[in-house]
Amino acid sequence: MLLTGKKTAIIGGGPGGLTLARLLQQHGADVTIYERDADRHARQQGATLDLHDESGLRALRAAGLLSAFTALYRPGADKLRLTDGQATIVFDQHQETSSPGFGDAHFRPEIDRGPLRDLLIDSLQPHTIVWNCQLRTLEPVADGWQLHLSNGTTAYADLVIGADGANSKVRPLVTPLPPFFTGFTVVEGNVYDAAQHAPNLWALVRGGKVFALDGDQSIILSAKGDGSLSFYTCQRSTETWVRASGINFEDPQHVAAWFAQDFAGWSPIWRELFTAPEAVYFVPRPQYCMPLDQHWDAQLSITLLGDAAHLMPPYAGEGVNMAMLDALELSNCLTSPGFSSIRQAIGHYETAMRQRAAEAARMSIESMEQLHSPGALAWIGQVMGSAVE
Repeated sequence: MLLTGKKTAIIGGGPGGLTLARLLQQHGADVTIYERDADRHARQQGATLDLHDESGLRALRAAGLLSAFTALYRPGADKLRLTDGQATIVFDQHQETSSPGFGDAHFRPEIDRGPLRDLLIDSLQPHTIVWNCQLRTLEPVADGWQLHLSNGTTAYADLVIGADGANSKVRPLVTPLPPFFTGFTVVEGNVYDAAQHAPNLWALVRGGKVFALDGDQSIILSAKGDGSLSFYTCQRSTETWVRASGINFEDPQHVAAWFAQDFAGWSPIWRELFTAPEAVYFVPRPQYCMPLDQHWDAQLSITLLGDAAHLMPPYAGEGVNMAMLDALELSNCLTSPGFSSIRQAIGHYETAMRQRAAEAARMSIESMEQLHSPGALAWIGQVMGSAVE
């Protein structure tokens, strides 16, 4: 095997990096993950994830973790309601009498990010993850890399995989191509104990998801297993809107005032998301995407996966699925007897990865544009095979 006797460093402990570590360890590879979080409980893990049969679930099957996943996923959390800005329900999957299951290409089971991350962490060998350890710089040494880490230490790796997200420290060593701004900004939020703090919206989401669409604005709600409600507002904006708006996103009153102004035509029910300062947090996220036609030459001992390779908006549900499929395809290449060098294996992986990620990113951008355009409800209803008036 190409990795026999070599040290592999994965920068970033998200689903993609963790999946790769699991798959490589199944082949006996020496793998270390360097993760900036202090520990597995260090921060809020965001919204729910829907895994796809041909990508995320396929990677879990290869990793021997599908049974563990089925014990943790949330049946019914994939059911969707569509509403307009007045919270009028125009489509409701809860009314359907049958639904797909495992093995069906259309089944997209939901799992919260925290449990998925824990599942993957628990599958790794002890001490695989070095916590509270952010990469500062990488320095080429012979055919490998010297890692300079935030805790003041250094480490050597024969192979480095950048799984460190949109602001990757590894990516500039692979390609100088920057992402582009898509023209939209999301405000992500989470309401804890939503049954108490946002009771009407908690009832509306009914344990699943709500897509509320009106003009060039949207709100997406997702119920989580811990009783919290995650949400995303989205609207067209300038690239500098977050800074230029003057909104203090750490002050719920500031955010509530912005929402009341910008979403003034929406039903008052949505303001429940902003009226419990002790139970809510917000993060503004300008939406960027890597170039769809990006290309670079494969290097000797460094590559990328996930958002570091192909950041895209979340409006096709492909981000985590592409990252986990990256992990599967990269591990297959690195452990295959069909390649004579790590560079050759990386090159094969990167060529296929860029091609499928470009198609996923194109779908994500198209979906984002359609969801924030006139006729959005009719469009998504057509996509889902239902008539929406």
